[in-house]
Amino acid sequence: MQRTSGFFISLLFILTCSFIRVKAQDTIPMPLKINVGLEVSGPIKYFSDKNIQNTEAYFSIDLDEKRSAFFSAGHLNYEYSQNNYTYLNKGSFVRIGMDFNMLKPDKSLGKYWLGIGLRYGLSRFNSSTPTLYKLNYWGTTTYSLPNKTYWGHFVEVSPGVRAEIFKYFSIGWSVSLRMLLYTGTGKDLRPVYFPGFGNGTKTVSTAMSYYIVLNIPYKRINAIIKKEAPEENDDTNDKGTESSTQQGNSIRH
Repeated sequence: MQRTSGFFISLLFILTCSFIRVKAQDTIPMPLKINVGLEVSGPIKYFSDKNIQNTEAYFSIDLDEKRSAFFSAGHLNYEYSQNNYTYLNKGSFVRIGMDFNMLKPDKSLGKYWLGIGLRYGLSRFNSSTPTLYKLNYWGTTTYSLPNKTYWGHFVEVSPGVRAEIFKYFSIGWSVSLRMLLYTGTGKDLRPVYFPGFGNGTKTVSTAMSYYIVLNIPYKRINAIIKKEAPEENDDTNDKGTESSTQQGNSIRH
């Protein structure tokens, strides 16, 4: 009876230790964060090109170790002049979507992000042409297009990377591929520059963005990681050893 009790106690101890070891392999502590980022290339470009003043910030919240809800907003002030006309465009835009981290939890550790974002963008802007000169047979004719408000929208795919440089702060960049759905102005009067999108005369545009990000942890989870694969070599060797032993016993018999 004592030997039987000792056997079950030993078996229970071994199973408990094995369960703890497997759980340690299957999960890893992962902080979920609120991220507030500022796009820095727009203000920097303004020093070299006074015609474009673009500011943008974003907010995202981690839903789990892979997905984040994303929201951004910005403002554009654009002016373009040639010899015969001046074009003005001023407006605001928002983007909403999801970010997906392609890194495994044991690689990202809540500090690194390499993935892709999917977004829908909406823009509201005022467009006008204060002066437009046209030379004809009778001389120069002056036109103007009054200020009007338009609404337009687009979709965006945005792969990128982000890395924590010190506690609570990260830097990153992204490449955006955008497709214009509707300019709001009609096909014959497309805006030269579209807030949040770029060149409004094209259906597809690309952009490069750089961010500095404040990271605020708000929750900690146990992220599931892939289990260690069983070692097949050991099983093969054991079977080979067992087979050899059986053959040896057969020969002796």
